Parts: sequence; C-alpha cells; structure tokens
Amino acid sequence: MRYFMVLDYNGTNFCGWQRQPSADTIQERIERALSVLLKNDTEITGAGRTDTGVHARNYVAHFDSDVDNLNTDTDFLYRLNCILPFDINVQRIAKVHSEAHARFDATRRTYRYYTTSRKDVFGYQFAERVRNLNIDTMNAAATKLLDYTDFTSFSKLNTDVKTNNCTIFDAHWESANGGMIFTITANRFLRNMVRAIVGTLFEVGYGKISIADFCHIIEAKDRGLAGTSAPAKALFLEEIEYPYSF
Repeated sequence: MRYFMVLDYNGTNFCGWQRQPSADTIQERIERALSVLLKNDTEITGAGRTDTGVHARNYVAHFDSDVDNLNTDTDFLYRLNCILPFDINVQRIAKVHSEAHARFDATRRTYRYYTTSRKDVFGYQFAERVRNLNIDTMNAAATKLLDYTDFTSFSKLNTDVKTNNCTIFDAHWESANGGMIFTITANRFLRNMVRAIVGTLFEVGYGKISIADFCHIIEAKDRGLAGTSAPAKALFLEEIEYPYSF
C-alpha cells in the first residue's frame, strides 16, 4: 500500500528536509521512526527539499508498506508522533493509489516569508526584523517575476537540476501583524530561490536598486548580481497542491 503523510516541522534544528550523510534531517528522522514501528526499513519521498532552517506546514511525503489501513489506525499515528522529536508532527496519514507521487504529482507549491518591524521576544525565531521597506515598490517588482521563467539568478550554484525554469503564478507582499508577509506560488522552486528573491526584493524596498535593475538581474542569469539570501528562519513552505484529494 502507498500512503501520503501530511506533516508540519520546525526546521530550526535540522539540516533541511533531505537525508544527508552525518547530518540531522527531517527525512532521516521520519524514516527512522517509521522503520521502528513497521519493523523494516522504510524510505519516504517528500514533495521537495527545504533548506537548512526552513520550516513547513502541511508538507506532504509518501511511503510504501505491506501493513493495511495505517490511515485509520489512530494508535499508529500517536505512536509515530511519540517517537518523533517535538519539532516534527505528522497530522494525518492517507491511503492513495499505488502510482501517487508526493513530489512529481504536486502542481503548485506556496511559500511565505514573514517579517516584523518591531521587537518581539517570542516571534523573533520565525520572522525577520526589518525597517522602512517600501511595500509598494517591492510589490511592483514582485509582479515582474510572473513575466519570466528562467530564475538562474536566484538559484544556488552547481545544483543537479536539469532546468532552472519555473512558472510563478503569484508573488506579492501584504501588511500583517506589524510586519509584512511575502507569498509566492509556483509549479516548482530552485534551491535557495525564495530566500534569494526575498533578499533582492529587500534591496528594492530599501531603494538600493530599481525595478528595472531587478528585471536586469533576472535577465542576466547570474546569481552574483542578486541580493544576499534572506535568513531561513522566517521562511515557511505553507501549501502543496495536487490534482486529486487525499
């Protein structure tokens, strides 16, 4: 049987989603917990990578098991979450058809980046403190992202992807809770892409570069021209969409 799991994680203490040698990752922790409960080695496939320190809500991954009806076994879900560390929580497990794929079937992914303009002793872990950014100018620049498909300028160098093309469906800033939230939705994202975009939009908001400069950076396909990546602590993968329900 193939199962999808929907989970949340606080990425602060992990080296990203993907399993790596000699590194603590979300994927490795979940695989270890599943293997203990199912009494055999169990691998999971996630909807995509997240960088070190990045968080996720409603993240989706799939795994296979010979055990039937794990989706209705509330005790299994309880025991799984007891084994997992406090910063990983599996919300639910759903049985899906045997060819369903958490990564390749996903049609849209939405990230949000959170900022605050005030000192917040409880919220500082999950929001970047900024001041005097021009939200109108940043929104005008963000809209330009929809005119392009090649985002080499916002990609980590020397990755193993076949193409740097992405389709962005939405990119905008909004004021909220004494700060701003950047929302971006696309069919796929490159490594470090959202943080590089946010860091470059910060430069637009501070008046260091113009909207025309922002477009030139995209067109140049040169990561060296884009801004410094925004800190990971304020970035959340919020939603992953599929052409079917589960």
